Amino acid sequence: MSFATIANLLTMALCIAVLVQSQRVKRALDTIRHGDLGQVVTALDQSTVQARIVLSELKGTLAVGSGQAAAAADARGVLDELRVMIDIADASAERLVAAASANRAVDLSEDAL
Repeated sequence: MSFATIANLLTMALCIAVLVQSQRVKRALDTIRHGDLGQVVTALDQSTVQARIVLSELKGTLAVGSGQAAAAADARGVLDELRVMIDIADASAERLVAAASANRAVDLSEDAL
């Protein structure tokens, strides 16, 4: 096949696609023309109202999400404080264990004498 033949076939395919699409647009326009314009406007108005409802719900969800993000940041701060307290408690427990071991050693040495 030559380049000209391929180009002609491609042009024919595109022309057929344009014809099909123009028929679809013509049918849609005929439906709008013959249909009740009031119904079309009412349907569009209902769609607009529903879209506004959805948008307001999305805004509410976003507000709740941002509040949860702030709460998560506060929780991270509390977590850091708790980690510090745990470290202090661990160090105190180790000192108490060391002191108890030392006292037992002293008691055992005194009992041995």
